[in-house]
Amino acid sequence: MPAPSESGPNAPAPPRLFDRALHRLRLDRAAAGFADADFLHRRAAEDVAGRLAPIMRSFSVAVDLSARAGAFAEALAVEAPGKVGTLIEADLSPRMLAGRPGPRVVADEERLPFAPASLDLIVSVLGLHWTNDVVGALIQARRALRPDGLFIGAFLGGVTLTELRQSLVAAESEILGGAGSRVSPFADVRDAAGLLQRAGFVQPVADVDTVTVTYDHPLKLLLDLRRMGETSVLADRHPRNLTRALLERTFQLYAERFAGADGRVPATFEIVTLTGWAPAA
Repeated sequence: MPAPSESGPNAPAPPRLFDRALHRLRLDRAAAGFADADFLHRRAAEDVAGRLAPIMRSFSVAVDLSARAGAFAEALAVEAPGKVGTLIEADLSPRMLAGRPGPRVVADEERLPFAPASLDLIVSVLGLHWTNDVVGALIQARRALRPDGLFIGAFLGGVTLTELRQSLVAAESEILGGAGSRVSPFADVRDAAGLLQRAGFVQPVADVDTVTVTYDHPLKLLLDLRRMGETSVLADRHPRNLTRALLERTFQLYAERFAGADGRVPATFEIVTLTGWAPAA
């Protein structure tokens, strides 16, 4: 996880792990078929909306970062109706927002366009794991919240795609004599609550939801990742292309090591959800 830094002219730039321009292109590409593979986004959005229901207050102005196709707005209407006055949907991808009703804004989680102390609630559904400086993004969110404003963010954690990563590393070691980075790194859940504390939030809470999805072939997993806009956008590209031979060996190892009795292969996704409040006097 990149080191945090307050924004300013003399602040050191965070490490550039991800190509944000490429990530936007991948999301634009995924927009048309996103509904065919939005099960993780919907699950996380429903969980975030459900956390608002027991809170004994309402939120006049809220922003949904990484809104994608609007799963949080739909979940909010079911899980916590009346909790939010105005919901602004934001996304890095303009194509994801195209045709959505209500207030919308194309926005980068790394450069939030909201005025200080202008919002009561910020939610982020499966977007923060693509930011180069997670703590820096959280600092911006905290500044945009009014005192006692609430932040809830869900992102993919370190166990995500463990089967794919293990199989790919083994195939590369076998064929190429070594392994490089082809799958994006994910944050360790043990560090999750600390991210909010470092960003200045109070009463931080971190929860984990582990989801296992099965496929009849690993290629179907890669297709889902493409439809989600979740394929790797590492800034430092692997020096060797992903060849057909390497991919086929990866699939063989995946099936040999992880397939169940029915022949289907599992894919693990770890959804880490953070909850924190902007400090009040």
